[in-house]
Amino acid sequence: MSHIWNQVYLGNSVQSWVTAVVALMVAMTAIYFIKRLLIVRLKAWSARTSTGLDDFIVSVTERSVVPLMYLAAVYFSIRTLTISATADKVVHIAYLFAFTFFVLRILSAVIREAIFSFIKSKTEKQEKQKEAKGLLIIVNIVIWMLGIVFLIDNLGYDVTTIIAGLGIGGIAIALAAQTILGDLFSYFVIFFDRPFKIGDFIVVEDKPGTVEYIGIKTTRLKTLGGEQLICSNTYLTNSRVHNFKRMEERRIAFKLGVTYQTPHAKLRRIPGIVKEIIDRKSELRFDRGHFSNFGDFSLDFEFVYYVLSPDYALFMNKQQDIYLDVAEAFEREGIEFAYPTQTVFIPKEEAAV
Repeated sequence: MSHIWNQVYLGNSVQSWVTAVVALMVAMTAIYFIKRLLIVRLKAWSARTSTGLDDFIVSVTERSVVPLMYLAAVYFSIRTLTISATADKVVHIAYLFAFTFFVLRILSAVIREAIFSFIKSKTEKQEKQKEAKGLLIIVNIVIWMLGIVFLIDNLGYDVTTIIAGLGIGGIAIALAAQTILGDLFSYFVIFFDRPFKIGDFIVVEDKPGTVEYIGIKTTRLKTLGGEQLICSNTYLTNSRVHNFKRMEERRIAFKLGVTYQTPHAKLRRIPGIVKEIIDRKSELRFDRGHFSNFGDFSLDFEFVYYVLSPDYALFMNKQQDIYLDVAEAFEREGIEFAYPTQTVFIPKEEAAV
């Protein structure tokens, strides 16, 4: 029996092969039962809570932690055997690649969850999550670059030269891509300072539109005409942006002009007539009304009121109702609106001739 155990195959005795296989099977079985117990308990725990943290832990455990445990079991089982230097190096490199991949995926998921958890504590989280996609791309690039440097270092190579090369290359790229980097920093300004967000109706200079997408280089607007307007982030941060979504109420000023032949008594009544009309409307607040100017062809009145909502359609509907009611009231009172006219007065003496 001892003769069989001592027989050598591929550089290892039968006993060594059996030991490695048994160790692998025991490790795999243990991981399987740990996985079943752990996942079941975590899922039962997540079902009793309303937070997303437990769901995140279950997801990361299933997708990354468990595969990493299986990988370690296989690797350390193989390391119990005597293999050639070349095979050992290949196994070690493969393990480092796989180990680095899963660890970086866990780190990436943790950072993503941390960012989204911070966003979820704020209002309008869905729009902010869309805006954060560009930030996550940058964070993932940084994580994976650092992971590659870590991997190269563990493979026995000198990373000092690589880091120095990256530094010099980074300076060269920065000089060659100043515009792109400017847009990138402007993206961070938009993300953290939040002058606008996805869904806001903004006017940039003379270009109105609704924000559809905020990327790491450009922001896209859907204009009133239906076409898509693409602006660089630097252009937006350097421009005057009017954000109408932030408007809580809308101030409206309008003027009315009546003819110079309007009697004094009716002129005094006009501010009260318009005030009464506005006060009757819901979601409006009257501010003031005055006889403001002697115009070239009219006696001018100025009125100011507030619409207690930023809704543009509501404002247009209320303004239409006010104009129609003013026209009806002036018609009833015999007050005539002025329009550009000239009246020629001829003295009686010249008329007689």
